[in-house]
Amino acid sequence: MAADTIGQVLSAEQPGAEVILVAVAWPYASGPRHIGHVAGFGVPSDVFARYHRLRGSQVLMVSGTDEHGTPILVAADKEGVGPREIADRYSRIIAEDLRQLGLSYDLFTRTTTKNHERVVRDVFRTLYEKGYLIKRSQMGAFSPSTGRTLPDRYIEGTCPHCGYLSARGDQCDNCGRMLDPQDLIEPRSRIDSSAPVFRESEHLFLDLPAFAEQLSQWITAKADWRSNVQSFSANLLAELRPRAVTRDIDWGIRVPVEGFEERPDKRIYVWFDAVVGYLSASIEWALVRGEPESWRQWWQGAGARHYYFMGKDNIVFHSVIWPSILMGYGNGGQYGGGGSRAELVLPENVVSSEFLTQEGQKFSSSRGVAIEVRDFLQRYDPDPLRYHLTAAGPETHDTDFTWTEFIRRNNDELVATWGNLVQRTLSLCARHFEAVPEPGPLEDADRALLEVVDGGFPRVGQLIGTAHFKAALGEVMALAAAVNQYLGETEPWRLIKQDRSRAATVLFTALQCIASLKVMFTPFLPFSSQRLHEMLGEPGLLAPMPELVEVDTGDQDAHLVLSTASSGWAGRWEPQRLPAGRPLAMPEALFRKLDPGLADQELARMAGSPDVPGSA
Repeated sequence: MAADTIGQVLSAEQPGAEVILVAVAWPYASGPRHIGHVAGFGVPSDVFARYHRLRGSQVLMVSGTDEHGTPILVAADKEGVGPREIADRYSRIIAEDLRQLGLSYDLFTRTTTKNHERVVRDVFRTLYEKGYLIKRSQMGAFSPSTGRTLPDRYIEGTCPHCGYLSARGDQCDNCGRMLDPQDLIEPRSRIDSSAPVFRESEHLFLDLPAFAEQLSQWITAKADWRSNVQSFSANLLAELRPRAVTRDIDWGIRVPVEGFEERPDKRIYVWFDAVVGYLSASIEWALVRGEPESWRQWWQGAGARHYYFMGKDNIVFHSVIWPSILMGYGNGGQYGGGGSRAELVLPENVVSSEFLTQEGQKFSSSRGVAIEVRDFLQRYDPDPLRYHLTAAGPETHDTDFTWTEFIRRNNDELVATWGNLVQRTLSLCARHFEAVPEPGPLEDADRALLEVVDGGFPRVGQLIGTAHFKAALGEVMALAAAVNQYLGETEPWRLIKQDRSRAATVLFTALQCIASLKVMFTPFLPFSSQRLHEMLGEPGLLAPMPELVEVDTGDQDAHLVLSTASSGWAGRWEPQRLPAGRPLAMPEALFRKLDPGLADQELARMAGSPDVPGSA
């Protein structure tokens, strides 16, 4: 895609429109992602972004594959190839999976680009020059079998504070305490279960205590955050200590500090690298767009708001470490503007989801407990997965994915409620009127229904805007059920034979409701909403989809990205009205009913049964 085409990514600018950055956690390019991953960072962020675009907000949704650090090296060792080969392969696979799921990134890029390296090094060097990075020695963990450093997250042991047996080397998911690997009781490598060897190594540390007061005031003011994020973040403040931001590793971005840069075994910590990616991806988007300064509207513009989406194991990086980096960088460095511009914007909300388990087991690709996104979408449509991950997903507490419940929700909710409403209404109109019927005078029941459905826009919008996605989807489905009830009470299929004028009015009313519900369902169900948009004879794109394209930021660094050309969006977050007389054809089913027996087949496939095709 050429620069002038990808430049259309920005929605049409409107005076006074909200400026929203949707910053989505970067998935590791160490293997395909499973549905537990996209339940945390993927589907919620896309629902949020699509809603704000329909509202006319100026949205920039960015992320990419995280391609540095030990996870890539571990995957490369397993396959006997170099880390770049692993990163190239899985970056493409992950981007393709997210494309098929309909995640409407303005830019989904990579951390191995030259642009990203420049931005990370500038931020790092600026913090060092301002005195926020300090040299210290610490006991580093190394694998006795490979001699390589073991990152904090590749070490497990017993938490010294609460006794949790599977605490990680950087934090305990049970009590929320920040940890160092040597704090753990009986630490072990997650790679081969061996006890790590600790030896002294010099590193640069981010001086988190220097930001304690600012962080405390900032976090305390975030009363609208999800309670799990608010309480977890507040607890972290009690034990702030300097955090190492370099690692003993030979894969990653070199440290731009004398005494470190020339060393082949020192690199910037992958999580410092990754969070700066939100800024670097925005800058890349602007470069490719041909307006290299346009990213500043989201990062230094008055009123710009940032929303970060991730799983709960990444809260600390987004509510403590990244804000500290932003506070320290301020308006300095190459990208801050050298003191001539406003400081970079702090997060407005850190939208963290809990964990999704699978049939009672924690998702784990290494243990074979995972449903990969690409595997899922080979057999099922994306909208039912998006629906299930929203309606039954881990929004505020851990939830369990089961095939039985997925099939039940598809059949009883998507097919029987929303799909059936669309099918029978459009079928009656097409069969008996061949168009949107000309209504007679509206009766009280008709006006009441239209009022109820129209009133859904502010209620559902408020819920999506405050990251209550499950409740928002429930509201929309309840409105669809209300229209179904209206049809059941008025029986237009019977009225056709007795009072054609009244039947036309009832069907006209139902069609207006369906047109509005189509918009409200769009953030959750973009594929089927677009098809319905077309079945109703509406022009343009209601729900544009992302594409894989090749870009170059001008430094001979061509690479594939995911982007969504979002100019010319036809939809608006407001009640819709269809004109009488518009031709209507017989509709196609929005969703397909699934055989309940598929649940047993999927369980057998997970167990590796030779009787299930593709299970071995």
